[in-house]
Amino acid sequence: MTPPTELETATTKTAILNGGADDLDDVPYDVEMSLFDHLEELRQRIFYSLIAVVLAIVACFWQVKPIVSLLEVPAQGVKFLQLSPGEYFFVSFKVAGYSGLVAASPFILYQVVLFVLPGLTRRERRLVGPLVLGSSVLFFAGLAFAYVALIPAALNFFISYGADVVEQLWSIDRYFEFVLLLLFSTGLAFQIPILQMLLGLLGIVNSDQMLKGWRYVLLGAAVLGAVLTPSTDPVTQSLLAGAVLFLYFGGIGLVKAIGR
Repeated sequence: MTPPTELETATTKTAILNGGADDLDDVPYDVEMSLFDHLEELRQRIFYSLIAVVLAIVACFWQVKPIVSLLEVPAQGVKFLQLSPGEYFFVSFKVAGYSGLVAASPFILYQVVLFVLPGLTRRERRLVGPLVLGSSVLFFAGLAFAYVALIPAALNFFISYGADVVEQLWSIDRYFEFVLLLLFSTGLAFQIPILQMLLGLLGIVNSDQMLKGWRYVLLGAAVLGAVLTPSTDPVTQSLLAGAVLFLYFGGIGLVKAIGR
């Protein structure tokens, strides 16, 4: 009997370290579940997520005045009016709802991961953490970009455009509808690199194909900037379109880096 080679010895050690299952396409701890078991687990995850959202909304409503004050900062020099009874009260609910959803989003994402994780292979499980973390970071980066760049640019355009003609007295409800919609649309637009990574990992589109379609992406970024921005000013649309293009080409770099 010949002694094992170094390659055979290394393979054996790897298999032992991996618990005897070194196939990355295996599904570890695979347990057969019926359709009703899956539905029950889905119901449980949704229930936990709803509880988290409700608690976050209640907490945000309790501290809604500081949140409102923070969102009013970009509108320097503008006076807000309550044009109907209870308008600010309902605006407070709207602000608390959006803020609570943002605050609870990490927990919701965690519940989604717990639901899909048992059905993933070892290779897919290695990608879940970076994708979830990247998605969360990009979403909050989108919120920050909208708050720091997009909202002030749009408001400055509208304020300076009619400064010599009209006095800046804005409805509190319309203002927050504008701000909250712009915040969330920008956060969603910042998910483009995550979508590109998923398409690349699934083998649907590779980085070369993404790069060849830059002309269509340029047109799509302009359309997306016009659709996602609640205002019609060219400054905000150009900033968002530029951010979309930057994210798209950054996503191409990430897909290229993973060899797709």
